[in-house]
Amino acid sequence: MLRKKTCVAMLLAGGQGSRLGILTKDVAKPAVPYGGKYRIIDFPLSNCTNSGIDTVGVLTQYQPLELNSYIGSGAPWDLDISNGGVFVLPPYQKAKSGEWYRGTANAIYQNIAFIQQYNPDYVLILSGDHIYKMDYNAMLNFHIRHGADATIAVRPVPWEEASRFGIMNTDSEDRIIEFEEKPKNPKSNKASMGVYIFTWEKLYKYLTEDEADKKSSNDFGKNIIPNMLNDKQVMMAYNFTGYWKDVGTIESLWEANMDLLENPMPIDMHDKKWRIFAKNPGMPPHFIAKGATVSDTLITEGCEVYGNVNHSILFAGVIIEKGAQVESSVIMPGSVIKRGAVVRRAIVAERAVVSAGAVVGEDEGNIAVIGQGITVPAGASVPAGQQVDESYTF
Repeated sequence: MLRKKTCVAMLLAGGQGSRLGILTKDVAKPAVPYGGKYRIIDFPLSNCTNSGIDTVGVLTQYQPLELNSYIGSGAPWDLDISNGGVFVLPPYQKAKSGEWYRGTANAIYQNIAFIQQYNPDYVLILSGDHIYKMDYNAMLNFHIRHGADATIAVRPVPWEEASRFGIMNTDSEDRIIEFEEKPKNPKSNKASMGVYIFTWEKLYKYLTEDEADKKSSNDFGKNIIPNMLNDKQVMMAYNFTGYWKDVGTIESLWEANMDLLENPMPIDMHDKKWRIFAKNPGMPPHFIAKGATVSDTLITEGCEVYGNVNHSILFAGVIIEKGAQVESSVIMPGSVIKRGAVVRRAIVAERAVVSAGAVVGEDEGNIAVIGQGITVPAGASVPAGQQVDESYTF
């Protein structure tokens, strides 16, 4: 057994992210680029580092190659230590076959052996698809102080949106007395953030019982949490009031990027006390040519801008050619917008090319998306809300 840890984190990063459409066709959702120089998974990993949690299991499943390569040894997040660090945990290979994770609880159950080797007192369970900064250590101290069996991070949401979330109803001391999954008539607006701390002894018991129940969905929200509530376990709600964005849809991913252009930013990306670490390619400084116009735009290293860009996010290595126009768009690493092309309210995925004179997106309507490595032909037009992959006919 390795040296005992007070708390081990388990990061659920195996979902297909189907609501992100073609952006997750070849990439796991946590590996999707965000904010010019990050990927979504940088946020929970950086939160762990900043919170002093140095042992993290990343549970992968769908399209894990890019995510595995990105995480590597964990060095960018200071998680390349000898006793602990970051570990990529695919579904277990049994004697003759592998078994896919059947739900969030089953994913943790399949990795009980990983957790047990650290003999932790507590287990922190995280989702890999949210943008936020959070001190997990403060939440752990809250959990310990209240003698809780489980603590669930909650945040207030607008009442009109509460029916879209898992809602925690609490008493005056923040003890959870009821959990409602997407209630039609919510009694509270405290939405679960999908951040849980469990006392390991209790979690082990409930995971084992859940696995033995053949009717179970093997899910935390549907099974583990309701079962613990039914058994009158001590369940606490930890109130979080900072910026938090679930980037599970095309629109919300685009909005989260646009949030970085607000003044002030709703999430401080320059806070040296709580840095968001990332694995960045070494590139030369960006270049803005004479005659180019750039306004209200976040530009990353290695970009070359010869055209006109407004209210947009440009990732590393993006090229905007002379006469091209980019407006309210997210252009991901290595993509090229050619002469005379117009891109509006769009997300252009990695290594895509928008050829000369093509038009992508519109001033209004849903966000247009160009898939990874796709070339939009010269003069072609892509309407608002359209997702373009290799099967698309121009």
